[in-house]
Amino acid sequence: MPGPKEKGRPGGNRLLAAREEALLRARQAELREHAVLVAVEFTGETRRLSKAEAAARTAAAVSRGEDPDVVAEVVAAPVSDSDDAAAWLGEFQELARSAGAVIADVLVQKRSRPDPATLVGGGKLEEIKAAVARTGASLVLFNHDLTPSQARNVEADLPCTVIDRTQLILDIFANHARTREGQLQVELAQLEYQLPRLAGKGKAMSQLGGGIGTRGPGETKLETDKRKIRTRIDHIREQIEGIRRIRRQQRQRREAVPVPTVALVGYTNAGKSTLFNALTGAAVLESARMFATLDPKLRQLQLPSRRVVLLSDTVGFIRNLPHALVTSFRATLEEVERAELLLHVRDASSPVMEEHGRQVEKVLAELEVGEKPVVEVLNKADLLGEAERARMLETMPGAVAVSGLKGEGMEELLLAMDAALTTDPLVKAKFRIPQAEGAVLAALDSGAVVLRRRFEGNLVYLEVRGPESLLERYRRFYWVGGK
Repeated sequence: MPGPKEKGRPGGNRLLAAREEALLRARQAELREHAVLVAVEFTGETRRLSKAEAAARTAAAVSRGEDPDVVAEVVAAPVSDSDDAAAWLGEFQELARSAGAVIADVLVQKRSRPDPATLVGGGKLEEIKAAVARTGASLVLFNHDLTPSQARNVEADLPCTVIDRTQLILDIFANHARTREGQLQVELAQLEYQLPRLAGKGKAMSQLGGGIGTRGPGETKLETDKRKIRTRIDHIREQIEGIRRIRRQQRQRREAVPVPTVALVGYTNAGKSTLFNALTGAAVLESARMFATLDPKLRQLQLPSRRVVLLSDTVGFIRNLPHALVTSFRATLEEVERAELLLHVRDASSPVMEEHGRQVEKVLAELEVGEKPVVEVLNKADLLGEAERARMLETMPGAVAVSGLKGEGMEELLLAMDAALTTDPLVKAKFRIPQAEGAVLAALDSGAVVLRRRFEGNLVYLEVRGPESLLERYRRFYWVGGK
């Protein structure tokens, strides 16, 4: 408690408030869970090619004159993140911080392939147990997914909660979901992930089993839990489908007056929300934390051609984005699927920008939107030197260097968007309009660029460039004669 003198002197109240705030931050830090991070790199891991990768390799083989059937059976080369290990470890640590964890220790392991029982092997598990005892951590976070059996084995050997990568991302999503739609999508993904991981002797004691030792007294608690989860999953899907119906109705109303949609896509923390605010003047949350934007935002934006588009800010992607999230967030990602143009926002200052780009393209291929027109946006260009910026732009023709934070390069980006939009193309037309048609003149002034204007009596002669849909609306005033 401050004494009477402290209360009475100038600034005493501010000093007291600062102390209380410091105490509050300290208490919050104490409440945050301390975690031991386990980062595992499999230098000899192999994986089968995805459909998109197999199709790309087949097409490349045909162009080289090779046998596509042979290429299609190839298993991808060993996966190793050795070159970018520091960057991926930093990303894992940022995921933990975004979930609200305090990092107590970080353990790194390299092995040729996963241990089928515990992912990391018995020796490393003992090391993890010692780290938990030494730090007093209440969590162990793995940067890889654990199979149900691996999760059970590791949890049985450790005196704390064990969370794998997908569970960690789901927890961050749950913390950031603000709309009802977002909350439903997160819950659906969590339940679908949890269902196959329920453990127990339910199957052995179920009356559904057959043979000696499998006839039981009836439905067990495990089976009851699974049935409740399946019922809840069905209910959530119905609710999400209802939201999708409303979205479709809203979209149909928007499409009645053709307004193209432009979607911002990119790796998480690439600066999409900052760029969205810089372009639209909105005030959506800007944060260095991963997945700060979860619920989509739509704002109108006028391009230099006077065309109006809807700009959509979407959830950021990440390396090996859990499939459950891509499936569950279909309703949110519909804006990406419906967009006429994608702005692929990259963090130009990141040392692994190219790998981040490949991961985004992988998710876009999974959403079957990989063929849409794309404008590459090199964000955070203010953090680059002039020579480095020039080199990047030379290696990526058509890309636009911007800084969403400082508002640099916005005009160039708007011009690039105008040029890339193929829906409702820009056309030129000449009009002869009576001055009494004030509404028509106002519509052309606001929705198109007037190149020439002259007056003769009560007539206005215009040459304009604008969206075809707008100019066609007033085709009765088209004029093809004279100058």
